[in-house]
Amino acid sequence: MTVLNRAAKLYRRKRRFARALFSRWTMLTLFHHPMFASCRFVRLAFGEYGEELALIEEKPWTRRKEFLALNPAGSLPILLAEGDVPIVGASVIAEYLDETRGVLKRERRLFAEDPMERAEIRRLTDWYLTKTESEVTRHLVRERVLKPMMPESAGGGSPDSAAIRAARANVRQHLKYTNWLAGTRPWLAGNKVTYADLAAAATLSVLDYLGEVDWRENHAAREWYTRVKSRPSFRPLLADRVRGLTPVSHYADLDF
Repeated sequence: MTVLNRAAKLYRRKRRFARALFSRWTMLTLFHHPMFASCRFVRLAFGEYGEELALIEEKPWTRRKEFLALNPAGSLPILLAEGDVPIVGASVIAEYLDETRGVLKRERRLFAEDPMERAEIRRLTDWYLTKTESEVTRHLVRERVLKPMMPESAGGGSPDSAAIRAARANVRQHLKYTNWLAGTRPWLAGNKVTYADLAAAATLSVLDYLGEVDWRENHAAREWYTRVKSRPSFRPLLADRVRGLTPVSHYADLDF
């Protein structure tokens, strides 16, 4: 390694460290919706690192000009980072969080050093935030939570019973897979808590709020979820409430 390369590497390390130090004194802002799994995932990740976020609840269907200026795609979550720079999307925010905080956390890091372990964490995170989202969560949240509060011009109206039935049928398959993972590994992606656990817990917490999860035949998944649910980072999620929609009775119970 040349002197120039060593100097460049040292500079990058110092720069990451400086950003991390700066972030400790700056509360970042998250534009979110309490019933979006991707937003819950980001909140859990920052909570695991002991960082508080300033939360701004956004209703993306209103397409506010200020919101679209941050993200023309009109999607959530959006993190306003240092210098009010918008970082858009759960996976992008997770990468940013790992690079600016995670690398300093050692055993508490939510990612892994090993490339194969990182690949498995990414795979499972994508499974829950993309596959489960597209097959289950998005439809149940839209039909049961969002449509009643959205104007007709934005797609509001009566719930689509066919969409609800299809999503409910898919819940069982995703819960079975979670049960298998939880029954064969200490945590979903390996030996410690990672982004994979947070993505799964964020997704299942939304479904559990709606009473759409039958835990009775999935004991390993239930035991795993109880452990995640008992972590300090999860407490703010258990306090979430959606106006006009009461959660299932055991939603906030740690022993359910």
